[in-house]
Amino acid sequence: MPISRTNLSSFFLDLPSLIAISQLLPSARTALAAIILLAPGSLPSPAQQPGLSAPNATAASIREHYTKFEYRIPARDGVRLFVSVYVPKDVFTDARTYPVMMTRTPYGVAPYGADLYRPSLGPSELFSKEKFIFVYGDVRGRNMSEGEPTQLKPHRANKPGARDTDESTDTYDTIEWLIHHVPGCEPKVGIWGISQPGFYASAGMIDAHPALLAVSPQAPVTDYYLGDDDYHNGAFMLAANFGFYQNFRPRAGEPAPPQPSPRRDFGTIDGYQFFLDMGSLAEGDEKYFNMPTHSGQKSSETRPTTASGNRAPSGGT
Repeated sequence: MPISRTNLSSFFLDLPSLIAISQLLPSARTALAAIILLAPGSLPSPAQQPGLSAPNATAASIREHYTKFEYRIPARDGVRLFVSVYVPKDVFTDARTYPVMMTRTPYGVAPYGADLYRPSLGPSELFSKEKFIFVYGDVRGRNMSEGEPTQLKPHRANKPGARDTDESTDTYDTIEWLIHHVPGCEPKVGIWGISQPGFYASAGMIDAHPALLAVSPQAPVTDYYLGDDDYHNGAFMLAANFGFYQNFRPRAGEPAPPQPSPRRDFGTIDGYQFFLDMGSLAEGDEKYFNMPTHSGQKSSETRPTTASGNRAPSGGT
């Protein structure tokens, strides 16, 4: 059954999930870290980039204990997928090795630049103190990763050629490269994510790499048309999707870090009146989305496509 935000309590603390996460942790590590990963109270808002708001961690303390690397990992079809990797410093001083905690996201893995550090790592501060190799990856076609974006790309059961890729193959290829090229990397990988990153966690465990031992999709986007963030019981979530896509613009041009979304004056603080005055969805698209970008293209011309080649629906998180 797809996981929705209405049945989280039955998902987060189920025994199989705890057992799966515990496989990633050496026996000397605390089981509390696994519980925190799955506990609802540890979740940031779906709109947040995971790991950016832990109150007791700073970029300076992460820099003190971790070394950051940035890589462009070649997928099987030649597309290069961008990742930022944080390696504990005792890998280099004491020859320590660590398992991997990975998140794949369309929202960006800021800050970009090998000398710029996140203020926290992992689902909670406990994880950065426990020490893992932390990997944050831009999914195909988003931000610094090459390729064409396809929102919630369906799994391909049959892949006769190297160009037949999906999120499962991209996850597999990423793990294969990491465990052979990142210093101190053990062949033990866990993936977690919330909302769209939760979808990428779910999709990544199909036909999984042998080193993928634990997966925690938290409130994942699963089906836009069956009670998820586009349609609730068949009703289009106009306000939610309008607001989301104002800030979730497709990349125009070559791979680049995400650009700040421009602030707009909508002419009123009355949201209900705004949507009454906007007109039809087609009129709203023309007024507020079908506009030139910094590359000169119109934003609707570069909207992510679905697997069938159609433009993605105006919704989702």
